[in-house]
Amino acid sequence: MDPIEIGAKIGIYFIPFLFALCFHEFAHGWVARRRGDNTAEMMGRLSLNPLVHMDLVGTFILPLMSIILSTPIFFGWAKPVPVNSRNLKNPRVDMFWIALAGPASNIFLACVGALLIAVIAKFFLSFAFASALIEILKVFIITNLFLAFFNLIPLHPLDGGKIMARFLSPQLNYKLEQNEHVTSMILMALVLTGVLRFLSIPVFWSANHLIGIAIGGFGL
Repeated sequence: MDPIEIGAKIGIYFIPFLFALCFHEFAHGWVARRRGDNTAEMMGRLSLNPLVHMDLVGTFILPLMSIILSTPIFFGWAKPVPVNSRNLKNPRVDMFWIALAGPASNIFLACVGALLIAVIAKFFLSFAFASALIEILKVFIITNLFLAFFNLIPLHPLDGGKIMARFLSPQLNYKLEQNEHVTSMILMALVLTGVLRFLSIPVFWSANHLIGIAIGGFGL
């Protein structure tokens, strides 16, 4: 692959992905602090700096290799933000909101991306950069929605497992947490075999509707 093409693909796919991951982890830490736990802040994780959230394999090597080799699977992760439940006033409820903050932050970013597309379409469509920027924003929206939907899968160690814990008995949730290494392997198998491609259905449906709503709001 041509170096210029690699650089372009990194700019289009990897940079939005990296920002979405960092914002996701920042959101967990920010809500945790609001709920009484400042562990993330004390450890320097309440930041959008990708270096403090990076997992060498999941954040850089795997995604970049996927781009360079043009593999059909583009996947990665960041280090989870640490949360000390002993600092929370109501751990069962607070952990629900802390977990939900991650996917919610990605949905928020997707909405911002859709709004920016509407602004460009309304005021800057005649500019030379408009078409390219809209395509980058579409990738940004899809990336954030995929992260949101994927993390809402109700299995540990994903956010969805922690969100679901709010509605389970403590005993059952404890057993699920103790076996999260098993569900982690199941999730990885689902990713590698392409089974999770079904997420593209709600992702693209949501992306199209978000963009449509945003553009409609500008009377286009």
